[in-house]
Amino acid sequence: MQFSHLIQNEEILRAIADAGFTEPTPIQAKAIPAIQTGRDIIGCARTGTGKTAAFALPLIQRLLETWTAAREIRVRSLILSPTRELAIQLQENIRKFSAHTDLTTLLVHGGTEYENQILTLREGVDILIATPGRMLDLIDRKALRLDQVEIFVVDEADRMLDMGFAPDIRKIAPMLPQTRQALFFSATMPREALSLATGILHKPMHISSDPVSAAAENIEKSLYYVEKNNKNVLLSWLLQRLEYERILIFCRTRRGADRLTESMKKQHLPVDVLHGEKEQRHRQNILEAFKSGETPVLIATDLAARGIDIENISHIINFDLPNEPETFVHRIGRTARAGASGKALTFCDPSEKGYLRDILAHLNEDIEVVDDHPFHSEQVKNYSGNVKSKHTPDKQKHVSRIREQTTWRLTPGEQNKLHAKPDSPKKNARRNPKKKK
Repeated sequence: MQFSHLIQNEEILRAIADAGFTEPTPIQAKAIPAIQTGRDIIGCARTGTGKTAAFALPLIQRLLETWTAAREIRVRSLILSPTRELAIQLQENIRKFSAHTDLTTLLVHGGTEYENQILTLREGVDILIATPGRMLDLIDRKALRLDQVEIFVVDEADRMLDMGFAPDIRKIAPMLPQTRQALFFSATMPREALSLATGILHKPMHISSDPVSAAAENIEKSLYYVEKNNKNVLLSWLLQRLEYERILIFCRTRRGADRLTESMKKQHLPVDVLHGEKEQRHRQNILEAFKSGETPVLIATDLAARGIDIENISHIINFDLPNEPETFVHRIGRTARAGASGKALTFCDPSEKGYLRDILAHLNEDIEVVDDHPFHSEQVKNYSGNVKSKHTPDKQKHVSRIREQTTWRLTPGEQNKLHAKPDSPKKNARRNPKKKK
């Protein structure tokens, strides 16, 4: 199938050719005709399969077909994104697809000045890409109205929930006209995200091109069993031996990512770190350096790396295993994008064996174990114990029972005695030597 079978507009087809796209991916082949019917859509496909083009191409075509002059402080289409980085990537892709048209786009997110955004909105915008918080701020400032929106898109709906944006989406939905078309797209669609979508969408059509647990087939996966205190030296050992173009390394926490980055920099390795505590301008500079190859190794947390859509990431390294199998699929999906190949290396220490079992069950496959390195641990490989979280429900109940048994309580009568004023000073009370007689 060719894109000309799905898209009729010559300007869009020329932009697709300029971008180097030849044939539509499975999600694009299914979603584009469905969106063109005008129905609400719930689209689910694994990361790296072209979800952005799946909704952006028919969105641009519809706006061209129903073109009207821009009106003050109104937008014709709204795309919500959970992170600044992903919103920036969305704007770049949409500008690429609409390069030969006169459609106007605007990106709004936190960490930037309001003035230029408000001035642009006064003239009206065809496509608004926004993070929920900044968009609601603009609405509160009377700088934006949503009553003329024709198409409403929620991208990465599952991460919207993870980051606590569900109330914002529910607040935005009533501001939209009832006749608008709504599209929810995500790599996974958990029950909570599906509930949020069905509460906003009208009789949505469900589209899925891949099973939720599927990872790209052209990713070579490998597993390294290692003691926790040997992870740093194993990573350093690998970075000195791997032939890579760009490597993305995942840590579970910001603090862990910072510590690992400091350790790698002391060894004069070309690394930088990306997480939510970085200022927006700094985060963008870090991404640009990674994209250009100036800093070929990037250490990141999951939320920060969610918006990374950079080609030629040859290796993904799971320094820490995620506690959700879907997150593992998202991580390794940062490589092998658009049909390319890639490698995903995973470290596992004893405390992560439970996470590993869940991931393997989710993938429904085994991962090749690499043991020909100096830090391989047979003890970790053979360890079968369960390492429970300190905050499991059973632990919490146990702590509550201990507190009940050890908490010192007074009876009502004793409480009255405790707060009553003494009738006379104690016989053996210590005298104040400074007090004059």
